[in-house]
Amino acid sequence: MLCYEGNININVNLENISVHKNMLLLTSPESIIEVKDITSGPVDFYTLFISREFMRDINLDVNILSTIPRPRDGRRIPCIEISEGDAALFRHYFELLHHNTTRNRDDIYVRSITRCIIAALCYQLIQSARDRADADISGEESAPTRSRRNTYVDDFISLLHLHHRSQRAVSFYASKLFISPKYLSLLIKKATGKSAAQMIDEFVILEAKNLLRFSGKNIQQIAYELNFPNQSSFGKYFKHLTGMSPSEYQRT
Repeated sequence: MLCYEGNININVNLENISVHKNMLLLTSPESIIEVKDITSGPVDFYTLFISREFMRDINLDVNILSTIPRPRDGRRIPCIEISEGDAALFRHYFELLHHNTTRNRDDIYVRSITRCIIAALCYQLIQSARDRADADISGEESAPTRSRRNTYVDDFISLLHLHHRSQRAVSFYASKLFISPKYLSLLIKKATGKSAAQMIDEFVILEAKNLLRFSGKNIQQIAYELNFPNQSSFGKYFKHLTGMSPSEYQRT
């Protein structure tokens, strides 16, 4: 996401982020995103969603986001303010992409051209993010190595990305990190103010809300997709954490 005007408050993988003018937000595939609020005034922003398969198709390392230095404010999600020049350059890419996909639909080369434009845009976006992050770090008196605690938190979030649809037990994630469930909960509590179990529940609920609102699937299908034994158990879980049933949420 690249914002040119206005302010957008979103939640990405349980992390609240405010995106404003000339701010670039990069998230990995399978991230769970919820738009919380958009300013009432003029808003101008571009979003680009690509799959892991497409990233492989254009030879872009699916793990490349993890190589971008962590912002010094401690955020896990790369959200970086870029220069006016870079913002203008990216607008040209987006406009070229829009032109190619809307006006040349019958062109036999439209797919190949689109793939090349997106590949160039992705590489340029990541390079800009890395340059800005590196500049922020070099401007500090020292750039301490991430603490082991932060590493565990990041690894826990990464595991949640992969397994939240099928695994809701703290013990599962602790075993993947080779630490005890109690120690994992302690680390997550110190880093985020929430227990590991709360983080898992919030991740599952955010995914459930997105599926209920946007997937077009019925509640039973969603229950099975999130590895609940039946629709009833999913409904009880959802209502316990949100105060409303899945069907009530769909109607809101």
